[in-house]
Amino acid sequence: MNGAAFEPYVPLNVPKPVCDDVWIVDGPEIRFSKFGLSAPFPTRMTVVRLPGGDLWLHSPTEPAEKLFARVAPLGRVRFLIAPNTLHYWWVLEWKDRFPEAEVYAAPRLDKSAKRKLPIDHMLTDTPPPAWSGAIDQAVVPGDLLTEVVFFHRASRTLVLTDLIENFEPERIRHWFLRQISRFGGVTDPDGSAPIDMRLSFWRHRALVRRAVETMLAWNPERVVLAHGRWYERNGTAELRRAFRWVL
Repeated sequence: MNGAAFEPYVPLNVPKPVCDDVWIVDGPEIRFSKFGLSAPFPTRMTVVRLPGGDLWLHSPTEPAEKLFARVAPLGRVRFLIAPNTLHYWWVLEWKDRFPEAEVYAAPRLDKSAKRKLPIDHMLTDTPPPAWSGAIDQAVVPGDLLTEVVFFHRASRTLVLTDLIENFEPERIRHWFLRQISRFGGVTDPDGSAPIDMRLSFWRHRALVRRAVETMLAWNPERVVLAHGRWYERNGTAELRRAFRWVL
C-alpha cells in the first residue's frame, strides 16, 4: 500500500478549537504492529486548558517544533496523559521538550511499555488533585488494553482513545482496508471498539459495563476519539449505540 492510507484531517499539527478550553490536534498517520501485522492509523491529541491556565495533553501526537510552538501559547504544558496501554509512544519527546510536565499513565503501562517512559503517576478511577473538579475519569480494564476515559465537566466533552474507532469509509484510500474496517466494526456511522478488542474485554465485561454506565451518567454532549470522525453532538446517544455490545 503506497502513500497514506487515510485522507488526513487537515491541517495537521494545528490545535483546532472544539469548544471553550478544548482543542484537538490531528497528527500524522502512524503504523501499529500487532500479531505480526502492521496497520495504518490516523492520530489525534486532545488538549484541555484547566482552570488556572495549565494544559492537559491527552495522547500526545508525533512531536514537531511547529506543533510545540502552536501549543505553547495556549497555556503551560503541565500534564502529559498516556491514556491506555497502546497510546504512549511520543510522551517521552514531549516530556523532553516540556520537562516541568508530569506524566500520568494508564494502569499496567509501567510494566508493558516498549520504550522508556518517564511515568510520574499511575491513573486510577479517582482524578488527582491537579484536575479534580474539572475532569472526571474512569478505568476500563481489559486483556488487550486497559484505557482510562476522561470527562471535561465544563464543556461536557468525553475523551476516548481506542474504545471507539470511527473511520469514514470515504477517507480510507485502499479497498482492502475499507473491507477490514467494516468487518472489524470500526466504520462510520456505526463505529465501535474493534471486534478483537471487544472479545478481549470478555473476562472484564462487568467492570467494562460499569465504566460505560459511568460515561452515560456523565451525559456528554460531544465525544472526542483518537481515530476517525469524532462526535460533535449527541454524545450520549452515540455512546449507547457504540457500547451496545456490553450494555
